Amino acid sequence: MFGIPGKQAVTITDKAATQIAKLMNKGGHSGLRIGVKKGGCAGMEYTMEYVDQPDPNDEVVEQDGARVLIAPMAQMFLFGTEIDYEVSLLEAGFKFNNPNVSEACGCGESISFKDVPAG
Repeated sequence: MFGIPGKQAVTITDKAATQIAKLMNKGGHSGLRIGVKKGGCAGMEYTMEYVDQPDPNDEVVEQDGARVLIAPMAQMFLFGTEIDYEVSLLEAGFKFNNPNVSEACGCGESISFKDVPAG
């Protein structure tokens, strides 16, 4: 919807693709939908949910057995984002390296975007 011909809406690192594919296979799901919603201390939060049936308006990115679907209302906020999966001594999880974010809270789960009022 907001794409550039020949360029994927988001990129997925090899580690993230492996983890997404593993989660899809474990639950028998056809993909992982990412989006954004209002909330959190910075104004917006990322959302992730398993999907069994893609919405016809989802942007679909596939790589190495992983399928990420971008919710229609989130496409303009997520365009250009790199999805990574990081493991540390205390935690493991997905990380969004999003060039559209103007501010993030300390934990990185709550974000705000350029030219979008918080709250």
